[in-house]
Amino acid sequence: MQTRPRLVTSIPFWVLVAGSLAALAGGLAIVLNGIDAMEQVLNDPNATVVQVYVGQSWVVVGAAVLGAGAVGLVAALALAAATALVRRPDASIEAIDWTSDDNTTVEAVPAAPFAPATTATPLAVEDADIETPSTATAPPQAAAAAQHDAPKLDAGDDTTRR
Repeated sequence: MQTRPRLVTSIPFWVLVAGSLAALAGGLAIVLNGIDAMEQVLNDPNATVVQVYVGQSWVVVGAAVLGAGAVGLVAALALAAATALVRRPDASIEAIDWTSDDNTTVEAVPAAPFAPATTATPLAVEDADIETPSTATAPPQAAAAAQHDAPKLDAGDDTTRR
């Protein structure tokens, strides 16, 4: 029987929740800080173009981090709701009777004697370490195969083709 751990004790779930909350807080801090900086720079008559437009970039980055935290928090809540809807099977636990003196032993089954497999004909295996010189005569099987594959010359004595 395979059982899943409860969601309350699941470490990845809590990492998702903590990371989502941290991203929400960090994104909100970046957005609020960026809007405050843009407000101060826009009211300053001596502000440069770089100071004005950098604040907008930081607000966009903060909004992306804030959105990622919100998506993570929604995923954690959806996971919690899904596990609440799934019914956990009842686990039956058998109580051990410690007062019982019944010593049951497993009877040993004698194993069958080992008999190696035998083959009718031995296998012929070539030894790759032994080299044969090129002047050695070929075995009969190789000579027959070479003769079979050799081109046949037309001697001109075929009377059926005239």
